[in-house]
Amino acid sequence: MSQSTAEVSEAEIAVHWQEENYVNPPERFLAQANLTDKAVFDRFSLDNVPDCFKEYADLLDWYRPWDITLDTSNPPFWRWFVGGRINASYNCVDRHLAKYKNKTAIHFVPEPEHEAIQHVTYQDLYVRVNEVAALLRDGCGLKKGDRVTLHMPMVPELPITMLACARLGVIHSQVFSGFSGKATADRIVDSESRVLITMDAYCRGGQLLDHKEKADVAVSEAEKEGVNVEKVLVWQRYPGRYSSKTPLVGGRDFVMNEMLSAYRRRRVDPVEMAAEDPLFLMYTSGTTGRPKGCQHSIGGYLSYVAGTSKYIQDIHPEDVYWCMADIGWITGHSYIVYGPLALAASSVVYEGLPTYPDAGRPWRIAEELDVNIFHTSPTAIRALRRAGPDEPPKYNHHFKHMTTVGEPIEPAVWKWYHEVVGKGEAAIVDTWWQTENGGFLCSTVPALHPMKPGSAGPAVPGIHPIIYDEAGAEIPPRSGRAGNICIQNPWPGSFQTIWKDPDRFVQQYYARYCKDRTSRDWRDWPYMAGDGALQAADGYYRILGRIDDVINVAGHRLGTKEIESASLLVEEIAEAAVVPARDEIKGKIPDLYVSLKPGLAPNESIRKRVEDSVIREIGAIARPRRIVMVPDMPKTRSGKIMRRVLAAISNDEDAGDISTLANPEIVDEIRKMKS
Repeated sequence: MSQSTAEVSEAEIAVHWQEENYVNPPERFLAQANLTDKAVFDRFSLDNVPDCFKEYADLLDWYRPWDITLDTSNPPFWRWFVGGRINASYNCVDRHLAKYKNKTAIHFVPEPEHEAIQHVTYQDLYVRVNEVAALLRDGCGLKKGDRVTLHMPMVPELPITMLACARLGVIHSQVFSGFSGKATADRIVDSESRVLITMDAYCRGGQLLDHKEKADVAVSEAEKEGVNVEKVLVWQRYPGRYSSKTPLVGGRDFVMNEMLSAYRRRRVDPVEMAAEDPLFLMYTSGTTGRPKGCQHSIGGYLSYVAGTSKYIQDIHPEDVYWCMADIGWITGHSYIVYGPLALAASSVVYEGLPTYPDAGRPWRIAEELDVNIFHTSPTAIRALRRAGPDEPPKYNHHFKHMTTVGEPIEPAVWKWYHEVVGKGEAAIVDTWWQTENGGFLCSTVPALHPMKPGSAGPAVPGIHPIIYDEAGAEIPPRSGRAGNICIQNPWPGSFQTIWKDPDRFVQQYYARYCKDRTSRDWRDWPYMAGDGALQAADGYYRILGRIDDVINVAGHRLGTKEIESASLLVEEIAEAAVVPARDEIKGKIPDLYVSLKPGLAPNESIRKRVEDSVIREIGAIARPRRIVMVPDMPKTRSGKIMRRVLAAISNDEDAGDISTLANPEIVDEIRKMKS
C-alpha cells in the first residue's frame, strides 16, 4: 500500500467506546450552586448570540459600557464589547478591596514542606502589583501596547507581574518555566519583547534548579534573530539571596527585589483600556514550525473566564480553589489567575511536583488549606493514581467540586478520581477547550446535568458545536457518529488572531468549513477545533482527541484515546500511550506503550490481558502490533506524555530534541526494550 493510500482520511472516526452510566451530583452541592436555572440554555440559545454574553460581561466593572456587543465587520476577526473601557488588573484586585481586602487572594505553597505557606491577601496583592507596575513603567519605560516576555515558575511573583503588566496595558507573554532558553527566545523574537522577566531559581523535585541560566541563552539566541533584550529582570526565589550559579550581566540584568525598594508605597492608576485591546499572548508549544502566539483580548476574555469560573467551576468568594495546572499554560492564565481573582476567590499556587516528596502531598495541601474546589488534568490524575492509589483516604480533605481538563479522561481513571480523590462527595466537570478558546467549551453545568465518566457533557451556555465530516456535511446531531467538531458561533473568550500571522489564523481555524468567504455573517464562519468528537443520543459530547492522532488502520480510523482507555481497564496498568507505526500492508498500525503501577514487574500474563482488553473493548482491528511495558513514559516537565517521541521509537526514527523532557534518559532505555 502506498503512503498516500495509507493516509487517506475517511469521513468518520471509528468509535467503539461504550457509553457509561450517569452519576448525579450530591444534594449538598445543588443547594449552594451558583447556577441552578435551567432557563440559562434558552437565554444563551443560538438565536440570542451575541447579546446573551452580556451576562458574563456584567460580572465585571467597566469604566465605560460598550456600544456594540460583537463587531463582525472583518470576519473572522471578531471584536467583542466594542466601545467599552476596562482594566483587567482593576477587576482582579482593586474592586475587591472594599469587601475582601483582608481575605487571602493567593495561597503560595513552596515545594519544600518545611517552608511556611505564604498567604497573600487582596490588600497585599494590591500593594505589590502597584509597586511592580511602577517599576515597569518608570524603571523600564514600559507603556500600553508594549510586549514583555515572562519566563517564570509557579511562584506568587508570577501572577503579581502579570497583573502589573495588565495594569499598564502592557501585553504579557508567559513562557512555561520548563521550556528551554531557545524556546523562550523564539517567543521573545516573535513578540518583539525588549524586557525579559525571570527568576534566579526555584524548587522542583527536591532540587533548587538554576533558572537564570536559561535567560542568558534566551537573550543570546534572540539577538541572533535581530531582537535585542534591553533588560532582564530577575526575581529572587529567596529574597535577599541570589540563588543562581549564573552571574548577573552588568547593565542588563537587574534584581527585582532590590529595584523595588525605590518604588515602595507607589500607586499606579490602572490604565483605561479598550475592551478589544490585547491582554496577553499565549504561545502554543507545537513541536514543528513557528510557535503560534494566540492573542487574547481584555474585555471578551476576562468576561468569559469570570463567567465560566462562576457557573461551571462554581467558584464563590468564600471558596479555597486549587487549580494544579501551571500558569505557563492557558489553564493557569484562565483558571488560576484571571477567572478566580476576578471573582475574589482564594487561589492556590503550588511550586513543585504533585508527587514530591510522595503522592500524598496534594491531599496534605488540600487538608491544610481546606481546599474545596480542585482542578487538574487527566495526566496528573493518572500519575497520582499510579504513584499513590491509596493515598487520598488518609487525609481529611473534602472537595465539593472537581475539574478535569486538558485531554479526554478514561472512564476507569474518572471513577478513581470521583470515588477515591473526591470520596464520592464532589461534582465533577470534565471540560473540553483549547489554548485558542480562552475558556471551557463543553462541560456539564454541575448543578444542572448528571456526570458521565469519560464524557465532556453538553456544550456550556452560549457555545453551539456542530460536527462535520471530511466533505463538509453535517453529521446528524445525537447520532453517535464521529467527525470534526466545530463551533458555530463566536464567543468572547476566543482568541482574536495569531500574533503577526492573520493568514494562518484564517487558514487553520476557519477556512476549511467556511460557507462564504465574502460573508460578514458569523453563521458562515464556523470555528474548526481540530479535534474529533461525537455527540451521543443524550446530547453529551465525547472528545476523541486530535484529528492528527487518529490512526488509519486498513481504512479504519481508530482514535488512540479509546485504545489507551481499554488498556487502562487492566488493573496493573498505570499509564498508556498509543502511537501509529508504519505497516506495509495496513498503512498504519497501533503500537501500545504501558507503564505498570509501582512494585509490579512486567510479565506475559499482563501483556496478554492488555491485548485481550483492547480486542474485547474495540475489536481485533485495534490489536496492537506491539505492547511495550516501560518503566516510565517520556514526559515533559508538566507530566505530559510525549507521544511523538514514542512514535519515533516505533518507527526507528530520530526522536529529535528531547532536552525539554523531564526524563530524557528514558528514551534510550525504551528504544532498547522495543528492539
